[in-house]
Amino acid sequence: MPWNNQSGGKGGGPWGGGDGPWGGGPNRPNPWGNGGPQRGGGGNDPNNPPDLEELLRRSQDKLKRVFPRRGGGGGGGGGGPSLGTLGGRGIALALIAVVIIYGLTGFYRVGPGELGVELVLGRYQGTTQPGLNYNWPYPIGEVYTPDVLRIREVNIGSRGSGRGNDVPEESLMLTGDENIVDVDFKVQWRISDPANFLFNVEDPEGTVKQVAESAMREVVGRKNIQPILTQERQQIEQDVQALMQTTLNNYGAGVEVSQVQMQKVDPPEQVIDAFRDVQAARADQERFQNEADAYANRVVPEARGEAAQIVERATAYRDQVVAEATGQADRFLSVYEEYRKAPEVTRQRIYLETLERVFADTDKVIIDQSAGSGVIPYLPLDRLARPAPQSSTQGAR
Repeated sequence: MPWNNQSGGKGGGPWGGGDGPWGGGPNRPNPWGNGGPQRGGGGNDPNNPPDLEELLRRSQDKLKRVFPRRGGGGGGGGGGPSLGTLGGRGIALALIAVVIIYGLTGFYRVGPGELGVELVLGRYQGTTQPGLNYNWPYPIGEVYTPDVLRIREVNIGSRGSGRGNDVPEESLMLTGDENIVDVDFKVQWRISDPANFLFNVEDPEGTVKQVAESAMREVVGRKNIQPILTQERQQIEQDVQALMQTTLNNYGAGVEVSQVQMQKVDPPEQVIDAFRDVQAARADQERFQNEADAYANRVVPEARGEAAQIVERATAYRDQVVAEATGQADRFLSVYEEYRKAPEVTRQRIYLETLERVFADTDKVIIDQSAGSGVIPYLPLDRLARPAPQSSTQGAR
């Protein structure tokens, strides 16, 4: 090895022989060889530091002997740059490379659905769109890329599915008529202003949850329990969403509430059976009332139609009787006028017409005392015009 080419000493160190790690004997602690000119005194004095220029020169000479230059001798002062000059240039190039690499770390990518929030020395600078962007590298600059299109969800009153996961301290609420109702609901929201979302509120998700619970308690506290359990769920959801959005805007949270959905609305578990019985009774009441209304809607028009029909028939009968009475009165007056003109003739005519009406449908027998037997045969000519009834024997045939 090249370390063994050095003369003297049995230690075989790279800088010469000796018992110490760098050569020399036990009385020579100088690590650079066998003494020499030292600044401020001899080389054996441990209190005087060695001359740095001399140490560098010796070290450089030894390195040249160990690592000879390509294409030149291994001697002392050959042509070409010294090791110190090469080292300075290398350090400068390394620093330039480090600076370039450090500058390149300022490039960052904003993904689809995200927005970049740039900070320089902790101060907000602006928002960047999806794509490749540049900001000062860390620690001078810093970039956050929140996802502004993702719909986030928070559950109030329950954790997961099943009744065993209920959280009563969140779900039990007092209604306007001093009843207790168990409300589980969820809120869907997204980031509308990433800068406000990141820096105005310390815990945005916790803030959304607390605002949602507070808004639901306020809306439920203004209503009675029966509408809450039945027909006003949609209206309650809309009121809670509007109240949440107003509160979060006042906080400057940078959050948009997308939807509020009530998942379970029940009385407390201890009285839920009694409430369900009440609801069933009210449902039966509504059903019976609807059936009664349907029956009334069917029967009343029929009764009104029959009443109108009876009234119309009575009116027609009245008109008929009045008309007949008027006609008879007019006929009597006309007869009376004729009777005044010729009383005997009129009397005889009335008598004959009366007999005609009386005997029109009766059998007639004429008795004449001047006849022999007193009975005159009468031939009913009207019956001769009628067809003769067939006998029973002819019908049997």
